[in-house]
Amino acid sequence: MTLNAAEEESIEAIKKWWDENGKQLIAAVIVVFGGYGGWSLWQSNELAASQMASDLYEEILEISVVEAGDSPTEQERSDIVRIANELMEFHGDSVYAQYGALFASQQHVINDNLDAAETALDWILENPQTSIFGSEDQGMVLTVTLRLARIVLSKGDAERALGIVNNVIPGSFEAGYAELRGDIYSALGRYVDARDSYVAAQQAGSASEVLQLKLSELPSDS
Repeated sequence: MTLNAAEEESIEAIKKWWDENGKQLIAAVIVVFGGYGGWSLWQSNELAASQMASDLYEEILEISVVEAGDSPTEQERSDIVRIANELMEFHGDSVYAQYGALFASQQHVINDNLDAAETALDWILENPQTSIFGSEDQGMVLTVTLRLARIVLSKGDAERALGIVNNVIPGSFEAGYAELRGDIYSALGRYVDARDSYVAAQQAGSASEVLQLKLSELPSDS
C-alpha cells in the first residue's frame, strides 16, 4: 500500500524522535520495571523471612507444650533458648523474636541463670516492635518490665527493681505492679509502704491468696 506524504512525514518524525529519545525511553522503562521488580523481590523476601520466623516460633511453642504439672526437659529448654537466639539474631525485626526472647527468659529463670534472663528481657525493651495497629505494643512492654523487675529483685537489687517499676505507668497491670512494689518495699524493710502497696494491689482487683498471705506475714507493728 502506497503511503501518502503526510503518513511518510509522520513516520519520519517518529523515526527521528526515536533516534533522539529511544535510548532514554528504554532506560526509563528498565528503571521503572526494574524498580517494580525490586519491590516485588523485596516483598517476596520479606514474606519468606516472616514465614521463617513464624516457623521458628512454632517450634518453640511445640517444644513448650508439656503435660500439666510437667516442665520442659533440660534438652528442651536448651532447644528453646537456641531457637529464640536464632530469632533474635536473624529475625530481630519480627515480633516473633520478642516472644521467643520471652520464652528464653523463662527457661533461663528455670535454669537459675538470672543474668541471662535479664539480658533476654533487656533485648525486648531495646528492640520494640509495632503492633498490627501501628504503635508500640504497650502490653508487651509492661509485661516485660514487670518480669524484669522481679528478676532484678530476685538478684538482690531491690533499689534497682524499685526504680524499674516506678519508671512506668502500669495502667491495667496495676495489680501486678502494686504487689511487686510491695515485695520490693518488704525486701527493703519499708513495711508500711509494703502494706500500702499490697492493699493497693487488692483494690486494683487482685484476689490472690498469696497476696493475702504476704499481708498477714508483715510485721504487726508496721
